[in-house]
Amino acid sequence: MTEPQVETDMDGGVIKSRFGRDMFNDFDIDDPKFNEHFFDVLDEMVTKCPVVRSNVGNGYWMVTRQQDIRKVGQDWRTFSSAKGYMPNRPEGLPYLMPEESDPPRHTAWRRTLNPFMSPAAVAKYEETIRSDVNTLIDRFIDKGECEFVSEFGTKLPGWAFFKNVLGVPIDDLDMLVTGVDKGTFAPPEERPGHFAKVFEYLGNYLAIRKDQPPRGDLVDVIAAGVEYEDGQLAPWEDRVSVLVDMTFGGIATTTYVMASAIHHLATHQADRETLVDNPDLIERAVEEFVRVFPPVVALGRTCTRDTEVAGTQMKAGDFVLLGYSTASRDPRVVDDPTKVDIGRQTVLHSAFGVGQHRCIGSNLARLELRATFDEWLRRIPDFGVKPGTQPTYETGILRNMKDLQLVF
Repeated sequence: MTEPQVETDMDGGVIKSRFGRDMFNDFDIDDPKFNEHFFDVLDEMVTKCPVVRSNVGNGYWMVTRQQDIRKVGQDWRTFSSAKGYMPNRPEGLPYLMPEESDPPRHTAWRRTLNPFMSPAAVAKYEETIRSDVNTLIDRFIDKGECEFVSEFGTKLPGWAFFKNVLGVPIDDLDMLVTGVDKGTFAPPEERPGHFAKVFEYLGNYLAIRKDQPPRGDLVDVIAAGVEYEDGQLAPWEDRVSVLVDMTFGGIATTTYVMASAIHHLATHQADRETLVDNPDLIERAVEEFVRVFPPVVALGRTCTRDTEVAGTQMKAGDFVLLGYSTASRDPRVVDDPTKVDIGRQTVLHSAFGVGQHRCIGSNLARLELRATFDEWLRRIPDFGVKPGTQPTYETGILRNMKDLQLVF
């Protein structure tokens, strides 16, 4: 593949005039301008700027290209997760285990959790998930319209995770979805309060389950804990944190891919008809949708020593974001990366992360997406965006579609 020409003049003047901010030298992942120009900014970054700089708060870097992100993500000794994934972390925001930890503690937890999220384990949930897809569709299909995000997109991932993995009552889903959403997108100083409610609820649930007869599920092994490198059992607060982390991942990310893919199919008739007529292509299309519509914009590491990435010198203590969203659009590894190609033969992306911290829930996410597109297109093969409306978004560490009005 031809190497794209790299822009050498990085003063950001052209970028600032185009986007209202110098996205190369003065980036802010929470800036509404980034949300507004999301894909255009990603493409400018990955093409022209291998390492982006932010001066917000304590400042941070963002690495944009696939090869560099894989290098950083796999080198946990130099780029630690133990000080969190969020730049300028608000005071009082608890750490999430095992996401915000390094080996050997991370390894101990993942070794215990992985069997419950394996392809074989997740496959057992397919019948229930497909039934839930149809239950949700039944609620609005006769109306001929729906607001996809609130009526389907935020519900199915939670139902799938709560019913099959956690055993948490789905009646409590809306409260947890709200807590996770506001804990991610609210002003930084407000996030700890929202997450505190999620921690309190799940901590109480874990305490109840700890004293109940074991069910042989994921919650049982979290409640039991793992042994750390010092021979001590993981403290209770770490076990609660693991449950919060799993729940966070289970309800906060799949919705964006799901809604964005449905929006794409609503506005691209040829792709929609192709999948309606050829449902065997849906599995491949899922990978392309995950690549093009990455729910995780970037997650961070902290440098443990002075180092260098793509010619940029970084010091011990510097915070570095791994731009998973840009890496999946890197023209060095993806042909015509801005195009949504549902028939793409090889789909290389970083949407589920890289290295030790690769998303533990990727198998469940793929199943949810495949079941959604299978059942939706079977039952609602012809649909579009409601005239006079368009989806709205919010962007930070994660990206979220807030609403999508459909008619059919």
